[in-house]
Amino acid sequence: MPHPCLSCGACCASFRVDFSVYESEENGGRVPRGLIEPVTDFTCRMRGTDHARPRCAALTGKVGEQAACGIYEWRPSPCREFAAGSDACNRVRLRHGLPALERGLL
Repeated sequence: MPHPCLSCGACCASFRVDFSVYESEENGGRVPRGLIEPVTDFTCRMRGTDHARPRCAALTGKVGEQAACGIYEWRPSPCREFAAGSDACNRVRLRHGLPALERGLL
């Protein structure tokens, strides 16, 4: 059975994603500079996530059908730390019309 995240993408279309500038390519990190918007001298944001209806610029595909992160290997820390099946995950899945995940099945 494929991992449920491969057909979801709800988290990528629900949150503002802020992280340290040191995670960006130009500061020694791996997040591509073309996908980043500056916020402060120390914080940047994934492009597309600062809208009333956020959608990360790195998200490919359609939420709930087939979705993937275009920079999965280089995604910023908030994305790496977001747990599939967590309360936050299940809230955004429900908001996008998807069923909640059971933690034990992941």
